[in-house]
Amino acid sequence: MADGGEQEELLSPSPVSPAKRLCSWPSPQAHHPRGSPGAAGGGAGGVGSSCLVLGARPHLQPESLLDCAAKTVAEKWAYERVEERFERIPEPVQRRIVYWSFPRNEREICMYSSFQYRGGPGASAAGGAAGASPAEEGPPPPPGAAAPAGSAPGGVAAGASPGLGAGAGAAGCGGEGLPFRRGIRLLDSGSVENVLQVGFHLSGTVTELATASEPAVTYKVAISFDRCKITSVTCGCGNKDIFYCAHVVALSLYRIRKPDQVKLRLPISETLFQMNRDQLQKFIQYLITAHHTEVLPTAQKLADEILSSNSEINQVNGAPDPTAGASIDDENCWHLDEEQVKEQVKLFLSQGGYCGSGKQLSSMFAKVREMLRMRDSNGARMLTLITEQFMADPRLTLWRQQGTNMTDKCRQLWDELGALWVCIILNPHCKLEEKSCWLQQLQKWSDLDVCPLEDGNYGHELPNITNALPQNAIHSPDSLSRPRRTVFTRAIEGRELHWQDSHLQRIISSDVYTAPACQRESERLLFNSQGQPLWLEHVPTACARVDALRSHGYPKEALRLTVAIINTLRLQQQRQLEIYKHQKKELLQRGTTTITNLEGWVGHPLDPIGCLFLTLTEACRLNDDGYLEMSGDTLRLRTILEAIQKHIHSSSLIFKLAQDAFKIATPTDSSTDSTLLNVALELGLQVMRMTLSTLNWRRREMVRWLVTCATEVGVRALVSILQSWYTLFTPTEATSIVAATAVSHTTILRLSLDYPQREELASCARTLALQCAMKDPQSCALSALTLCEKDHIAFEAAYQIAIDAAAGGMTHSQLFTIARYMELRGYPLRAFKLASLAMSHLNLAYNQDTHPAINDVLWACALSHSLGKNELAALIPLVVKSVHCATVLSDILRRCTVTAPGLAGIPGRRSSGKLMSTDKAPLRQLLDATINAYINTTHSRLTHISPRHYGEFIEFLSKARETFLLPQDGHLQFAQFIDNLKQIYKGKKKLMLLVRERFG
Repeated sequence: MADGGEQEELLSPSPVSPAKRLCSWPSPQAHHPRGSPGAAGGGAGGVGSSCLVLGARPHLQPESLLDCAAKTVAEKWAYERVEERFERIPEPVQRRIVYWSFPRNEREICMYSSFQYRGGPGASAAGGAAGASPAEEGPPPPPGAAAPAGSAPGGVAAGASPGLGAGAGAAGCGGEGLPFRRGIRLLDSGSVENVLQVGFHLSGTVTELATASEPAVTYKVAISFDRCKITSVTCGCGNKDIFYCAHVVALSLYRIRKPDQVKLRLPISETLFQMNRDQLQKFIQYLITAHHTEVLPTAQKLADEILSSNSEINQVNGAPDPTAGASIDDENCWHLDEEQVKEQVKLFLSQGGYCGSGKQLSSMFAKVREMLRMRDSNGARMLTLITEQFMADPRLTLWRQQGTNMTDKCRQLWDELGALWVCIILNPHCKLEEKSCWLQQLQKWSDLDVCPLEDGNYGHELPNITNALPQNAIHSPDSLSRPRRTVFTRAIEGRELHWQDSHLQRIISSDVYTAPACQRESERLLFNSQGQPLWLEHVPTACARVDALRSHGYPKEALRLTVAIINTLRLQQQRQLEIYKHQKKELLQRGTTTITNLEGWVGHPLDPIGCLFLTLTEACRLNDDGYLEMSGDTLRLRTILEAIQKHIHSSSLIFKLAQDAFKIATPTDSSTDSTLLNVALELGLQVMRMTLSTLNWRRREMVRWLVTCATEVGVRALVSILQSWYTLFTPTEATSIVAATAVSHTTILRLSLDYPQREELASCARTLALQCAMKDPQSCALSALTLCEKDHIAFEAAYQIAIDAAAGGMTHSQLFTIARYMELRGYPLRAFKLASLAMSHLNLAYNQDTHPAINDVLWACALSHSLGKNELAALIPLVVKSVHCATVLSDILRRCTVTAPGLAGIPGRRSSGKLMSTDKAPLRQLLDATINAYINTTHSRLTHISPRHYGEFIEFLSKARETFLLPQDGHLQFAQFIDNLKQIYKGKKKLMLLVRERFG
């Protein structure tokens, strides 16, 4: 594996930090284990006075034997082992080992500085003069073969999934805001300075340039490394995230791209060894003076301990050196902030897995797969941290206590978690001690009461019906007492699987493996009639092997096994069809009409169909690297597409497959794959047909995605879905989402459409809009008007549809909305007609003074008033009939008396310029209605009034008086009204007293 030859325990941290190992020094009579002062060049001036000029070699000059050996040692051995193995190490050798110990490839840096790592197949990292990555130094041994200690992840650059980061370099990571991209910009802008490498420690400063709102800020960055891995990072920016900040990225890339500009020094303990007593004292005093405010208390404390013979510091030999590299017992893995992983997962889970949090958790799972593909031990380590937080989710206890199922989104996340653990256990090169440790941890989690069950149901535990692995007697499907199966059970059962089967080895290791000319009886079941190999294993288990191969960086092997599985499924389908035809008569005679399948593959926790599909789609993407013949793989892809369309009946699963195909077909850093894009579109169209007449909470998302996919395919695809909308979309979806998006400015720019193409799309959209408006005018009339507004004939047709539907089932709010749109488009008379129709649908009671339609009523009255006296006179009877709220009527009356009618500027009309009188029509009818509304509302309120509402009632009467006083005899009417109230409600003495005080 890529983690070197050192044995690792992934689930337990190393007790000693690599930066703190003890470096001892010999007595004056002993040999110096790292080389004598004479060998080192003598004196302080001879140590580290040069730069890394040896890394800059002409491309055609072969590497020296020293560099070849130093590269291998730097990658495989902890530096302490080198010291123990060799009594004397010449300084040039030390320098080259230290030089080659820094990571040599940018893709690992990118992987640890972004979620969105999407390199294209075969893309190479811009490693610069630092040399090739260990991942590029040879192909991996086939699965099942003995892996040499510390074998590098060869072949990853060419074989990795396009979606999981195969190549890197400057173009390997999408997203300008990601730390990796920002780090590249900082490096290119010359923000990295003062770079110094002392042993296995790299330091420097990175300056964030000044912006309009913030001044320039300089951060100190420190990086420790060991065996081509960054083991710890520190940055003054205080970054709190799972991955490295942009400043760490910038410094790392500076060391990789510009090694000749980095000053190199041997570990500080080497320099100190060459100093005499006077030099050491001067060195210490100058160091304390330079940083006395920070280190003086620590320096005094250490001095006191050293001078005390019984102190702990004098009981051990040597002293720590943070620049001397790791010890033999230290774990060799990339720096991963475990606390931040825990905090992030805990935060996402606390948000319920909804919206962005669910996507973030899926991104973390994708990062785990990327690490596995790079043979990085942090993949299993990160998955362990994620699982711990999943198991600590307080909702698990709540769901168990209530006996309820978890949500679908949470179930998907748990299924992905279980599938990832299956991949970990099925790692072809997993060490036995690692697998044993993981299995023990999985068993502990599985034994907990809150551990989710495989079927997701806490109330009813289903029997074991997987048939995935050989079961003993007590696990038989016929047994009445079946074991409890959790989300980790399949991973635990994976310990029974191995890769040593000779037939399996031949399948995954060769493209030309066929049946031998002379087959033994036992071999006939292993091949079909064409001589193609078959793999006879439970389908979900076989697909789990494929997923494990893909996840651990074996795409070619995964494809070969996929083809064998598909050939097996074809053969089994033919045989089962024959059996079914034979059994059908017997079943019908017995009154049985179905054949039960114990376990379905759709919605299976291991997602076998999705695994096969993704493997084939990725294979087509890898064609550019010469691994596969496109024609053959396109045919295979078409075959699996037809099988999906014929046999899968879950719209959610097909939608997921369509999204995966689209994602792989449209990488951010290379050209679009038209074959895969069309596959994604076909699957999306099938999802639309399947969910058209059924309720699906993701339907709107599915429609938007399909339009996006069709846009990527091209203008013909958009025209096609517009013309066949009735088989794919509801009228509302077709007008508000599909047609609106198709003719949007963004789509025109995206496809660079010329005028004829724009007109064709617009014509199709108008035809669709009119058809939808006829079918569902209530929901589509406004959208149809909007889509047809640039074509006079189509617009008139859409308007007539709206008018015809107004007398039917359209609500007042829908009509008011269309009316406002017509006014906005410059059709005030049409707007008035629609507003009048809307008013006839409205009924506003006396106590509905906060009704949402009030603004529409006020707008309609303002519109009619602006058009002229005739329109106002036509609308007021409708208002009087529909509105019974006194405050609303008084507001309308006041607005109509403020300005003269007829100010809309309608051609051919002239305004009289005179204010309207409330004593004459049409306002007299509105005035009488308003006064009657106040009288009726007053009596209604007094029927059930309480003392706490007396003050509010007095204010209401004050507003009523303003309306009563509008006519000439208004004061007499109001006085009579008050007298009637005093007489009728004389029993409410306190209230009537308040009335007398205010109104006499």
